Amino acid sequence: MGILRSFTIGVSGLNASGQGMGVIGDNIANAGTNGFKASRAEFQDVLAVSLKGIEGGDQIGAGTKLGHIKPMMTQGDVTRTDSVTDLAISGDGFFTVEAPFGRGVTRDGSFHFDKEGQLTTMDGYKILGFQADEKGKIMNKLDPIKLGSTTIPAKATKDITMSMNLDSRVNKSEFNIENPEKTAAFSNTMTVYDNIGTARTVTVYYNKTDNNQWEYHVAADGKDVEGGKPDTMYEMANGKLLFNDKGQLEERKEGKNSFNFNKGAAKDQKISLTWGQTLKEGGTGLDASTQYGSECSIARHTQDGSTAATLTSLSFNDKGILTAVYNNGETRDIAQVAVSKFENNEGLFKVGKNIFKESKTSGQAALGKPGESGRGEVLSKSIELSNVDIANEFVNLMTAQRNFQANAKTLTTADQMLQEVLQIKR
Repeated sequence: MGILRSFTIGVSGLNASGQGMGVIGDNIANAGTNGFKASRAEFQDVLAVSLKGIEGGDQIGAGTKLGHIKPMMTQGDVTRTDSVTDLAISGDGFFTVEAPFGRGVTRDGSFHFDKEGQLTTMDGYKILGFQADEKGKIMNKLDPIKLGSTTIPAKATKDITMSMNLDSRVNKSEFNIENPEKTAAFSNTMTVYDNIGTARTVTVYYNKTDNNQWEYHVAADGKDVEGGKPDTMYEMANGKLLFNDKGQLEERKEGKNSFNFNKGAAKDQKISLTWGQTLKEGGTGLDASTQYGSECSIARHTQDGSTAATLTSLSFNDKGILTAVYNNGETRDIAQVAVSKFENNEGLFKVGKNIFKESKTSGQAALGKPGESGRGEVLSKSIELSNVDIANEFVNLMTAQRNFQANAKTLTTADQMLQEVLQIKR
């Protein structure tokens, strides 16, 4: 019986070594697979036979078996690429995908946009993310990441903000729209947009009416004005700027405000002009235009209008936010990649195509944004490589080969012993 048991034990060793070789071979085969996680074969001894019954004591082993295949969920090396849609997670977490079997996760970030503008894996599985509203604010709504329209409509100018200084030393004057350059103490020109996105040039003229009091007049050339004559300025808006004795902007009084551009633009367009927060509005005087005894000058001006635009490029930042850049210089956030986190990454179930799904041992996916609550950051134009260590696998390969040979030797030796027994009668 002892010799026959040796056969059984040897066979168990051969089986276990062969299965271990399969794990090592799978690791080596996937050394070039993006996001692949290597596995390690772990063996267990088989229930032994006690020579003394339940009292324990001396026992004879019954061989070995493959007890568990442990996934090694360590970070793989990250390499740079030239593709905007290549992403990698640095740290804990997985990209979340919508697969045929339901929701899955992956570390392979080699994504692309399909013909419908949806971000997908190479197999067409949709990548889930948190969508942005019309203003670019990331919401908590989870949906497949999609580009949507590649164009944005024109936006009429509604607000103009200026930061400047008006010279308190200039003389009082009366403004005349028929001769604006000679009757204004200072002027600045800027571009605004009508409701259909046509760029219009307007000039703001300033004249001093009294100590600490100024008027402003916004005018446009007749070629841009409904019913206007070219090379003739037409007043569109006016008002007053009041300063205190310290040169701080105390109050702004708006007068006329009606921009009537031609060539299909809407009539009576309203454009609000501000020179910073006045003292009357609760300002400190530090963030508004001034009236000091130095030359008139404008530091900067901004306006919120834009032409219609088309998409020119896309980019992801380290928080996984997809931003679209348009040819008018405007940028808009579209969505943010969702990252799934598990209590036990080693318990995830492999379904192939670099996809995992949750299991009872992994726990449920906790969805969140990159960089939050222990989730890793997203790296753009990057791919996480396989974490297989080829040198280590070759060492394991040789070890498994020696184990297999040793177990085979057990069988041949037992066979020789059995042959000796069979020849006793001869």
